[in-house]
Amino acid sequence: MWGVLAAVLSSGIGGTAVVATRSLSKAVDPITLGALRFGLGFVFLLPVACLRREAWPTRRDWPGVAGLGLLFFGLFPILFNAALYFTTAARGAIALSALPVLTMLAASALRAETMTGRKVLGVLVTMTGVALALLSGLSTAPPGAWRGDLLMLGAALVMALYTIWSRPFVARSGPVRFTLMAMGIGALCLVSVAAIGGGLANVRGLAPEAWLAAAYLGIIGSALVFFLWSFAVTHTTPTLVAIAVAVNPITASLAGEVFLGERLGWNFAAGLGLVCLGIVVAATRPGLRSEQPFSEKRRFRLRIRPRG
Repeated sequence: MWGVLAAVLSSGIGGTAVVATRSLSKAVDPITLGALRFGLGFVFLLPVACLRREAWPTRRDWPGVAGLGLLFFGLFPILFNAALYFTTAARGAIALSALPVLTMLAASALRAETMTGRKVLGVLVTMTGVALALLSGLSTAPPGAWRGDLLMLGAALVMALYTIWSRPFVARSGPVRFTLMAMGIGALCLVSVAAIGGGLANVRGLAPEAWLAAAYLGIIGSALVFFLWSFAVTHTTPTLVAIAVAVNPITASLAGEVFLGERLGWNFAAGLGLVCLGIVVAATRPGLRSEQPFSEKRRFRLRIRPRG
């Protein structure tokens, strides 16, 4: 349950970062925006990682950590930002809400998790809640919106694979130091591309309000969000982590109403109720004790390992 709560909190905070992203997207290109977000996140997370008593990823894990960093902190933001160029935010959120389904199927195929009826039901109820909450934004679609929908599905698949493949690396080191190394590699890639393309040169002219939004994205929307996500992947199953993404568009809509004056209708309240119901259905497993969190399984295997 702590893993589920961490995933929900991570996705909820990530939804509020949408407001800061919107304010910066008018002045900064998508790649430079990702470089700012993850670069500042790396800077703020570095002293925390140095103070925590965690093991750094070992040399044999470096290739895997580098690959996951490029996958999630490099490729994912490019696909995500490119998707919103072709489609609307509501349609993009619906496409991203396919993450629990993709994660559940991928985890079952990779034998990282057992698919159960309650999880399937919870995922379907949650996706229905997201669709209902964003119903008003689905009526209009720009020409070629299907391209953005496909790109967002690709971003969801990238996030699903990261959620599954990062679990053993986080368990062997720790959520903070693993996140720091993976984020640093992805940020270095984005900063290099932004520098070559000239995007970093435009950062100097940003207004103080834009820098405040960038700082929020770096500290809250990057360092804190992805630490919580890494913590969650080792304390619960991949599907239960992924299903929490449904909270992201909900909190983004709430933040939009507060800061951007976007009005919410009855469908939002009904969709929010279905999202919460779906998470509860998927997270509760009465009488089922076979699916322990990854970290507990690992500790059990270590206890029974013979000496010598």
